[in-house]
Amino acid sequence: MRLILGHGVDFMSISLKSSSLTKIRKKVKKNDGLKIKFRSLLGVKIHRISYRQAVDKILKWSSKRESRYVCLANVHMVMEAYDSPEFKQILNQAALVTPDGKPLSWLLRSHQVCGRELTLQLCQLAQQSLTKVGFYGGKPKVLNTLVVKMQERYPLLQIAYAYSPPFYSLSLEEQNEIIKNIKESGIKILFVGLGCPKQERWMSLNKTQLPLVMIGIGGAFEVLSGAKPYPPILIQNLGLEWLFRLCLEPKRLWHRNIYHSSRFLIFLALPKFLKLIETICFNVLKL
Repeated sequence: MRLILGHGVDFMSISLKSSSLTKIRKKVKKNDGLKIKFRSLLGVKIHRISYRQAVDKILKWSSKRESRYVCLANVHMVMEAYDSPEFKQILNQAALVTPDGKPLSWLLRSHQVCGRELTLQLCQLAQQSLTKVGFYGGKPKVLNTLVVKMQERYPLLQIAYAYSPPFYSLSLEEQNEIIKNIKESGIKILFVGLGCPKQERWMSLNKTQLPLVMIGIGGAFEVLSGAKPYPPILIQNLGLEWLFRLCLEPKRLWHRNIYHSSRFLIFLALPKFLKLIETICFNVLKL
């Protein structure tokens, strides 16, 4: 088995050991004969699903070579979709959209299904079923370290593809070459770490070309590789991982967090505030 690692058109081959504002509404979606509950949050459908259910579905789809993509939603992603109807459509066409952030899981009264843990659980079962997996995204050093660490953690995991794309816009020829390499690798699951909303757009764009399951895990590449620290368990349980990340990268994240988070809270509180005003006005008019 060969592993492709690279940045731009420079490849390095190494051998690996093989073996819209709306109240939250509860709905049900039929998928593969099974019912998946979801709720609509500001127009984005987010599924209420456990890790076990998500892993089972992804492995089932991958075994059948079905072309699907999975998105892991946080406040940033929901607000990006609120601002862009095109991006909202991409999310609503995904096979699964899970609440990656603790605040969303609380709000939706659902299990949290975050990218880091989902990746680990999938890789553990993938090595048992000899399912080939791949990684697309991240900086070259981060990607290389990630592959090594995942191989050490799961010795029998078949990582058949790994590629760090360049940061400039790819030509059509380069894009076609990437798709060709992914297909030839034989992988059935591809972890995509390009960041939101780039990775979701990339998965949607290439869904019809790739007979596999793509999962956008974003920053999980850096955490799983050790490039960035895991947030402490207490911080995770308190739903303050966003604050932990902000402290680590204030220059990159402060504008995004303030802009998106503040609007998110306002949009959620606005319907309740208007309802309160309506009730007060109704009671005053009755006097």
